[in-house]
Amino acid sequence: MSKAAHNGQLSPSEILENLARSALEISKKARRQKKSLKGDNFYANRLATLRADATNAFRSLSSASAGDSSAIAELIDFVFSPKTDPRQRLTAFQELSYNLRTTWCSTQTPREDEGLFPLSILAQARRGYLVTVGRQMNGCFTTGWYDAAAVMMRRLIEIAIIEAFEAKGLANKIKDSKGNYLQLSDLVAKALAEPTFSLSRNAKKSLPSLRDVGHMSAHGRYFSARKEDLESARLGCRVVVEEFLHHAGLL
Repeated sequence: MSKAAHNGQLSPSEILENLARSALEISKKARRQKKSLKGDNFYANRLATLRADATNAFRSLSSASAGDSSAIAELIDFVFSPKTDPRQRLTAFQELSYNLRTTWCSTQTPREDEGLFPLSILAQARRGYLVTVGRQMNGCFTTGWYDAAAVMMRRLIEIAIIEAFEAKGLANKIKDSKGNYLQLSDLVAKALAEPTFSLSRNAKKSLPSLRDVGHMSAHGRYFSARKEDLESARLGCRVVVEEFLHHAGLL
């Protein structure tokens, strides 16, 4: 049993294999009861439901795994089709199971609280938009979309700084002549210079580097963020966002 299964959270490949095994059992029971897998009856409807679930599981699998999509899709079709001969279904199931445990083996689906910032902390602020941004940032990071994660991290930091300035009645200090909030580079400069916050040494040290990672991912023509770029920024992101949310009175 895999680690994911042991923890009670099955990976997409494990879910798909279980569904295929259920389809095999349903087809055997239908044969014993001399029921058709076509039309409207318990066995046919059950197989149709399993096929729909398998299609959804395959979508999750294909987005995170390497392999020949057309070949695995054909095996899935054989296993879940009501027209498949029993011997063909068994052979397809065995081949599918082998592929899911080797080439298409996928890990446990990441929990939404994993990533660059704990969503449980953002939830304490009782601002739905903070959780939404954090969830997207974490999701991009765990999926391997590091530039997207850096851009969402940039957005989270922008929001945290604005919340702090607003809470202190200093919003006008971070707006331009038209009343629009400044971009992150200017927000960082204003935050570092604002004596009201008395930022910690770690926050002051982290803000410029966090700004640069987000800026390069958003605007760097030849720059592509890597996992290590985001991992090195994780602690700084935690320090900065949490500190500004405290200044905003949200934590």
